[in-house]
Amino acid sequence: MKIDIYTHIQPRKYLDELLKVVETHHKHLLTRFRVIESTRSLWNLDERFRVMDKYEDLVQVLVPTGPPVELLAQPKDVTRLVKLYNDEIAELVQKHPDRFIAGVACLPLNDVDAALGEAQRAITGLGFKGILVDSPIYDYSSEKTKPIDLPEYMPLYEMMSTYDLPIWIHPRRESSVSDYTTEKESKYFIFHCFGWPYETTVAMARLVFSGILETFPALKLITHHCGAMIPFLADRIERLYGYMWAHGQKGFMEKLSRPPIEYFKQFYNDTALYGNTAGLMCGNAFFGIDHLLFGTDMPYDAEQGDEFTRETIQAIVQMNISDLEKEKIFKDNALDLLNLRKGKSNP
Repeated sequence: MKIDIYTHIQPRKYLDELLKVVETHHKHLLTRFRVIESTRSLWNLDERFRVMDKYEDLVQVLVPTGPPVELLAQPKDVTRLVKLYNDEIAELVQKHPDRFIAGVACLPLNDVDAALGEAQRAITGLGFKGILVDSPIYDYSSEKTKPIDLPEYMPLYEMMSTYDLPIWIHPRRESSVSDYTTEKESKYFIFHCFGWPYETTVAMARLVFSGILETFPALKLITHHCGAMIPFLADRIERLYGYMWAHGQKGFMEKLSRPPIEYFKQFYNDTALYGNTAGLMCGNAFFGIDHLLFGTDMPYDAEQGDEFTRETIQAIVQMNISDLEKEKIFKDNALDLLNLRKGKSNP
């Protein structure tokens, strides 16, 4: 079995409702939604199954995709849309257990109390195996972004730590975040290609230095794109913050009981580097084999998800590790992290 823990899906009823919101309030985003509609395996099950059937024993974890609902809908509508999404995903997992091994819940992050209630409903009522948190978090009313380490989100981290289920972190950055302050927008798709891994890295750093991983040491966090910049810059992280500590610039690090680099190693990470074996080996060297999980970012490629699935599997096969370690990446780590072993159930 191969468990793809980071595949995206946009269930049809939810997508239709979201399109109504876009057509009413965000007509400038219609081109973006046409791209979503052209990615047929994102919402068309026949197309999705056609891709999956090319790979023996492939099952998927269904993860929400963007744009974040709190960016598009008014606060009063977000919770309704989120519930619709989660209900549809629960139905898909129930109808196709041989295809979809678990669902990840979408939450109304513009309202923490509502998010807590929906997380509880999704996990204890619908059987979901985790939640998604976009970083940064969008605030509809101010049209600004918020960091994921704000005190208002602590109850959510406490809840997930208690449930012993993971949080999927997904990067998000819009073209309105310019590359330089003298410009109004990012050029050449830089905001996406390079900006998203940067946002993941920032989210990880905020979770570390805010003390959230110190407060909740059992918290499970899954990053996209194999930990983004962290593995490649591990020595820089260790030396720079070590230098600050040695020269009396402890400040924000005083709440940490261990060197910062040790907290970064607590993250779990997918393999969505699109075929980059060297990158996966770098991630393995830093995080360790127990913290890598097969994940493809399907279906956002030129072949409805086939390319990412094929290239990611091949990249893992080509890693200079044992067959047992490859099995951990493909299956065993996901079974353990998501509590999918027989005899284990949700709270």
